[in-house]
Amino acid sequence: MASALAAYERHLASERNLAAHTVRAYLGDVTGMLEHAVALGHTSLRTLDLGVLRSWLAKQQTLGKARTTMARRATAVRVFTAWALRTGRADTDPGASLGSPKAHKPLPPALNAGEARALLESAAVRADDGSAVGLRDVAILELLYATGIRVGELCGLDVDDVDRSRRVVRVLGKGSKERTVPYGVPADEALGRWLESGRPELFTPGAGAAVFLGARGKRIDQRAVRTLVHNRLADVPDAPDMGPHGLRHTAATHLLEGGADLRTVQELLGHASLATTQIYTHVSTDRLRQAYKLAHPRA
Repeated sequence: MASALAAYERHLASERNLAAHTVRAYLGDVTGMLEHAVALGHTSLRTLDLGVLRSWLAKQQTLGKARTTMARRATAVRVFTAWALRTGRADTDPGASLGSPKAHKPLPPALNAGEARALLESAAVRADDGSAVGLRDVAILELLYATGIRVGELCGLDVDDVDRSRRVVRVLGKGSKERTVPYGVPADEALGRWLESGRPELFTPGAGAAVFLGARGKRIDQRAVRTLVHNRLADVPDAPDMGPHGLRHTAATHLLEGGADLRTVQELLGHASLATTQIYTHVSTDRLRQAYKLAHPRA
């Protein structure tokens, strides 16, 4: 089992090209299941059956694990048992019949149009002094809201990834999948000010081709961007506290509310599955329902 687990780790990291954090999460869940199987007397993947997997999942429930955690762990085990069968390490795939509780998906927080405008205007006021950091912060916020790209994708942008003539950015998403995302005039103007006036002030040889730089002149990291978003949202009255992913939710919600179709939003966000994008339809429907209750006399 130990050798199979080591081979599975190589598969996730090298063949599927998953992020290190995702690999650790998958391995942790599978390791817990295998330890449970060993405690029940199993010493080989070939003897794993549905009963073992179900008893392991039931144990998670007795330990008080959240439905989302149980659903994620069940998914991790299903992927593992399918891989074991495919590579000849098991004779059957018991995970194929393993059910899991449906995870409750709360509506992701999103800013309304007024709050998004206030956020960007507040950042612009702070940048009135023309400081390099101020220009950078405005460009980051404008681009996150305009494109809905992930914070990791934003931090990984190089200068050559920005095509200002067409107003698009080329990003490298999950699984090293590349996509091109358009952005609007306000974001382009903010990017122009940063690239022409702000970036040269912070630039050091260690920055390379990075678009966005930290205070020490190297490529900005995700933690700094998260801190920036939290701090600027604190300037907006009654706005929910969120990080860069909240701006991604906001961009998707506003696109759908503005009339964009799900497939277009899926492509822009880089979702592998349309089901992931569909959660934003619930956000929009919820807002429509709230507006209906407030406006209709018979609501």
